[in-house]
Amino acid sequence: MAAMIDPFSTTFDAMDRLVGQLVSGVRSTASAAAGMPLDLFRTGDHYVLTMDLPGVDPGTIDVSVEDRTLTIRAERSPRTDPDVQWLARERPTGTYARQLTVGRGLALDEITASYEDGVLSLTIPVAEEARPRRIDVAHHAGGGAPTQITSGAESRAAES
Repeated sequence: MAAMIDPFSTTFDAMDRLVGQLVSGVRSTASAAAGMPLDLFRTGDHYVLTMDLPGVDPGTIDVSVEDRTLTIRAERSPRTDPDVQWLARERPTGTYARQLTVGRGLALDEITASYEDGVLSLTIPVAEEARPRRIDVAHHAGGGAPTQITSGAESRAAES
């Protein structure tokens, strides 16, 4: 039986910690993850990553791939109005970054991104060579012409 390998590593937290340690001026791991929560799922022949980035200036969003590391950065700027007297100021501001280690088998040069209503969406296709494919098996019966072997469901359907 073949094992299915998820091209997205389960080391999201470890990568977040590493980014927090390596990049000065960037929010800590816990606040970056809290400020940039994401969902990731596979549908058909591609993965979809959606990340909440409310209040982020779209011009500050940066998505990049280097080797097998996908990096997403964004900035939420503080309001700087001198005539404002703050009564409560709980919304975090600053630069946020998340890094995800991706496995082989993705078409990283074909990633598409869009930002709408505070949500960043990335579509990451599975590489053609990593897509599952069916391999037909030819069977030679007693020196005669080869016959095609089909799966049980296909052969039952053909008999009906």
